Amino acid sequence: MIVLVVGGAGYIGSHAVRGLVQAGHDVWVLDNLSQGHAASVPAGRLVRGELADRGALETALRDHKVDAVMHFAAFASVPESVADPAKYYQNNLVGTLNLLDAMRATGVGRIVFSSTAAVYGVPEVVPIPEDAPKQPINPYGFTKLAMEHALADYARAYGLGYAVLRYFNACGASSDATIGEDHTPETHLIPIILQVALGQRESLSVFGTDYPTPDGTCIRDYIHVEDLADAHIRVLDRIEPGRGLTYNVGTGVGASVREVVDAARRVTGHPIPVVAHPRRAGDPPSLVASSQAIRRDLEWSPRYNAIEEIVASAWKWHKSHPHGYGTP
Repeated sequence: MIVLVVGGAGYIGSHAVRGLVQAGHDVWVLDNLSQGHAASVPAGRLVRGELADRGALETALRDHKVDAVMHFAAFASVPESVADPAKYYQNNLVGTLNLLDAMRATGVGRIVFSSTAAVYGVPEVVPIPEDAPKQPINPYGFTKLAMEHALADYARAYGLGYAVLRYFNACGASSDATIGEDHTPETHLIPIILQVALGQRESLSVFGTDYPTPDGTCIRDYIHVEDLADAHIRVLDRIEPGRGLTYNVGTGVGASVREVVDAARRVTGHPIPVVAHPRRAGDPPSLVASSQAIRRDLEWSPRYNAIEEIVASAWKWHKSHPHGYGTP
């Protein structure tokens, strides 16, 4: 297929692009580079554009004769979404509706949409199945859930075919350490821990040590970014007009913040000092995926299951790119 990867210069998008190319697809990337990096995109395949620019979206879709879209161009920081919800509603909701309407105008009828475990809020059952109640507790989760509803409505009314993949915590780096995670500012746990190990931060701030979890810190399902990319490629072939697919993508095993820190200490040999702070608004105590459905339907399973090997892949990238894509 000819696939337009929107946000394909970003962390997860760039790994999906690489996987698509390896699978034999013809791939184009549309990105405004506000958070992505041109160096992570195959040469000659980057189209600069904005979700807010309907004309640019239609031109990219039409000129490249696109068959399907993968959409990664969302803001994804829970604390930021609480502090600045307008930014999230404008981009994640309004911008994505703009993309869907550009697809309608150009006859592109297939999309893989990045959603999130944040749609579940504080889950009643862990691991979380796809049919669990959707009760987001932050604007980030609300914007993603609203788009899930929009996709279902577009499928019924316009024949759109879609797949929703609800991510848990994407992490790690490519197995050859040539592409990885580089955000400014960095908000994700593992790269922040590794910045401490590299001497770029004095300590790690842990927000909340009194959650109802075994060690008092939040538990998350850490899914390696290459396993996440593999799920996108597998689901792309299963999309049918007028129908939707929805899957959780996770390992099914949670790790607490303290456990991730301990794994990083073992991998890096660095003590990684920790400073405890009060809880942040919008953080559920535990988010762990039930990924039985995607394992059954797509014969998908994660290659990286242990938090230590996930951290080790990230450490390989960060050591060789201590300043991200700006490393000489």
